[in-house]
Amino acid sequence: MCITSVFFIFILKTYQIYSSYSELPETWKDFTIHDVFLQPNYFKALENSSPENIQFFYVGIFNEDAIVGVAIIQRVQLYLKDMFRKTSVSCLKTFFQSIVSKVLKGNVLVVGNLMHTGQHGMFYDESKVSQVDYLEIVFKALNALKIQIKETQSKTIRVIMFKDFFEDDKINNQKEFFQSQKLHNVSVQPNMIMEIRQNWLSIEDYIGSLKKKYRTRYKRAKKKLGTIQCEELDINAIKNASERLYNLYLNVSNNAKFNTFILPKYHFYNLKLELQNNFKVFGYYLNDELVGFYSLILNNESLETYFLGYNDIHQQPNQLYLNMLYDMTKFGIDNAFAEIIFARTAMEIKSSVGAKPKVMRIYLKHTNGFINAVLKQVFKFMNPSRDWEERHPFKV
Repeated sequence: MCITSVFFIFILKTYQIYSSYSELPETWKDFTIHDVFLQPNYFKALENSSPENIQFFYVGIFNEDAIVGVAIIQRVQLYLKDMFRKTSVSCLKTFFQSIVSKVLKGNVLVVGNLMHTGQHGMFYDESKVSQVDYLEIVFKALNALKIQIKETQSKTIRVIMFKDFFEDDKINNQKEFFQSQKLHNVSVQPNMIMEIRQNWLSIEDYIGSLKKKYRTRYKRAKKKLGTIQCEELDINAIKNASERLYNLYLNVSNNAKFNTFILPKYHFYNLKLELQNNFKVFGYYLNDELVGFYSLILNNESLETYFLGYNDIHQQPNQLYLNMLYDMTKFGIDNAFAEIIFARTAMEIKSSVGAKPKVMRIYLKHTNGFINAVLKQVFKFMNPSRDWEERHPFKV
């Protein structure tokens, strides 16, 4: 059920909550041109192929008729089957998973995009609205949404979350504000990012900057790929291969220890349909059989890695995943991106190709005061201390 757009007055500024990309004002597109993940065509792709447990809302903040800020809010329904996948765990782990699911299950309002690592949910013009005013307006929108969702969908919001912020993000200066709203500041897994050096004009320049051990590793990985060929899929190829892409994606997704959603079958096709050249899918073929793929989102100067998948039979023998990381790196260099956002998971292997970890933080609270008091400890269980070794592949 969609929530009808609502309109409120706040001091000299107004805000409006939209329940669909089709309702957004014309000025939204130009205001958010710096970030593909804030563009209406991206929202359209998500709405047409979103996970079943995610609903989208968009907040526009106005000074008179001029848009001065936006916020993306997602209502996420979390249940045990969505959070913990098919992983072999001990009885103790199962017990803790049960506790976590009881604490977090239900409806969550996320300020940001749960489907992608990074801060792609909040943006405002600092010359037109202060950070504190912006946050206060976003909170008013959150409270309005809580009421509307309860009245129209009979759903109670259990958790509120703001994601993801680097340690040097200005929002971290607003400690008093978040404390007044009873939100916890929690460190989460780092975002793995590789900065493209100016002297890397080709993949050969990248290889030349590696230590001998990692040059050998690169050559070995390419050799192990054997007769597997990598090629870009156009929109028709993506559509025709949708079921195979979905199954390969599920193979990887289901092996994750913790997840919050499952993509629908035609998700990649819908992204290609709307983002066109800003969305890329590369497939790995062995004797005309698709055995793996990765996808990329071209976000101005940043190359954002997206979902991938592979057949386990070929993963280790052919080092598919490592080859994907090298091929992503080559694409970033060849197309003169400033950085490659490798996102979370598999931090050690990503560091082995040159990505560096950047710590990220989220702010969250449970609407139940007692549970909110222990929520930070629950997230510590979900996000254990670093247990991987960072690699340093480049020459000094």
